[in-house]
Amino acid sequence: MKIVPVIDILGGVAVHAVRGVRKNYKPLKSVLCSSVDPVEVAFSLKAFGFSELYAADLDAITGGPVNPALLKRIVDESGLKLMVDAGVSNMNRAREVLDCGASKVIIGTETLPNISFVAEAVAALGAERVVVSLDLMGDKVLNGFEPGRLAEPVTFLRELEALGVSQIILLDLSKVGSREGINMAVLQKVLGRIKIEVLVGGGVRDVTDLVELKNLGVSGVLVATALHSGKISHENLAKADLF
Repeated sequence: MKIVPVIDILGGVAVHAVRGVRKNYKPLKSVLCSSVDPVEVAFSLKAFGFSELYAADLDAITGGPVNPALLKRIVDESGLKLMVDAGVSNMNRAREVLDCGASKVIIGTETLPNISFVAEAVAALGAERVVVSLDLMGDKVLNGFEPGRLAEPVTFLRELEALGVSQIILLDLSKVGSREGINMAVLQKVLGRIKIEVLVGGGVRDVTDLVELKNLGVSGVLVATALHSGKISHENLAKADLF
């Protein structure tokens, strides 16, 4: 199981994301890095020992342009592999993200214009470069093309599987930064019912959560708050044979 650290970027700085309420996000405070410059934060995560990073360009996700210069600096200066959520809703934006040096583009259901765009992206870019994030609010999937309809996760995932998607993220926005634990109810519904590679994020508290997720068979876990608060350290990851 891989552990992927997260940087949430808003207004050009790294921020602490909490429960998806973006207007309340504050500049990041971290035991790993004293700077809020996303490049410096990326360096600190590389120094920790990570090789891959998830970056959320929140300005782009909320309707603004992608910040290609910043994304390119993160890739070029840190040397980390980068998966990016930048509110991708068309092929031009997907290619813009990949042109910055990202290894994978994330299509979040929150900003998904229609289900056929997923098929288009997989066909054009290859399944290995496309990750679909099921943006959850509790036990339902947020989706951009039917804002009033909260889809049931397993049904939605089976649609994605049929379109050739091979990697998904279960991301419960209501749990992000909460330190309340992963949405296990949804995760357990999903695991075993689909053949897609599953990563999970939102609410990881400590190494105990990571061990439980590994035992459940998830492919990867996104972590931010628990890393930056020091609840997850290099020492306790190594002790649990996770790093």
